[in-house]
Amino acid sequence: MFQFTSLPPLSLYIHFPWCVRKCPYCDFNSHELKNDLPEKQYVDALLADLDQELPAIWGRPIVSIFMGGGTPSLFSPEAMDRLLSGLRARLNFKSDIEITMEANPGTAEYEKFNEFRHVGINRLSIGIQSFNDEHLQKLGRIHDRKEAIRAAEIAHDAGFENFNLDLMFALPNQRIEQALNDIKTAIALEPTHLSHYQLTIEPNTLFHTQPPVVPDDDVSWEMQQRCQQQMAKHDYAQYEISAYAKQAQQCQHNKNYWQFGDYLGIGAGAHGKITSPQQQGINRKWKVKQPKQYLETAATESCIQGQNKLSRQDAAFEFMMNALRLSEGFESQLFSQNTGLAISIIEKPLRIAEEKGWLEWNTQTIKPTKNGQRFLNDLVELFLPE
Repeated sequence: MFQFTSLPPLSLYIHFPWCVRKCPYCDFNSHELKNDLPEKQYVDALLADLDQELPAIWGRPIVSIFMGGGTPSLFSPEAMDRLLSGLRARLNFKSDIEITMEANPGTAEYEKFNEFRHVGINRLSIGIQSFNDEHLQKLGRIHDRKEAIRAAEIAHDAGFENFNLDLMFALPNQRIEQALNDIKTAIALEPTHLSHYQLTIEPNTLFHTQPPVVPDDDVSWEMQQRCQQQMAKHDYAQYEISAYAKQAQQCQHNKNYWQFGDYLGIGAGAHGKITSPQQQGINRKWKVKQPKQYLETAATESCIQGQNKLSRQDAAFEFMMNALRLSEGFESQLFSQNTGLAISIIEKPLRIAEEKGWLEWNTQTIKPTKNGQRFLNDLVELFLPE
């Protein structure tokens, strides 16, 4: 059985399901905005959704909030102000809470950055993806290179001391030098954080039904290596498979995910994970995905699409699946602390991974090697429940 002696940190994820246009590579719960944005109704629904979640987390401090999508920056600063005021009235914010909002570089969004900063959002994650106009067009993005650069400049001007730029590599017909130019352009804009990840073709996307020509594995690997070298040269330390940060600027919200912390999920299609010492278990819950259905049911239990309680084996696997993404690994005691399980439950796969050269393991720390990070999927599979 589970035995929890303490609770992991608690975050809040808020999902905003609307976009101006659905990108052909995107498999997130996002929907093209065909009518007026129902701002008031959606904020009301989010707060009603949260009210139903509160009994499970009374008194626990919130260490971070992440507003993802979709495109949260489509909402007005006034709507965000009302939402954040409602959250503050219901939740115990830590004094140094990180509040991130995903934003697109389009003119309509970046003109609001200054106001977003004033209502309490203190971190932006800007979906650049590329600074190459040809690649942006192939990715279905609605901004161009100039707007991407201007968005980063305005983030600085608005007083965001901490912001992330999202970039992808191994894009359709992309050459190594083009991927490197994207990184160099991003670095010149001086973000505190960079997300750099390979384009993957996901099911239920346009790219899956109409696959583009992308670089092969060897070229993609060289792209990644050369881009990583460039980021390291400018003091962006890799702390996770696809995340790089200046000193003390790691994304606290995502680190909480990767360390198997707890998080509430509100909004259409949002997922949550909450540890319950009373029940000695870990509970997952997810909300209905369709925005219309969510708006109609957010104040009722019908808003819950599904829920389950993790088995001991599932909890051990999920912890390792997340924590092995971290470049520095994790302290061994964190496993027991955040899963409520003895580390002996994963001793066999740990030894196998160590023999394969994918892990470094001692009584204090567990850390993936460079090869372990390169073959992360194979490493994680060792911890699948038998």
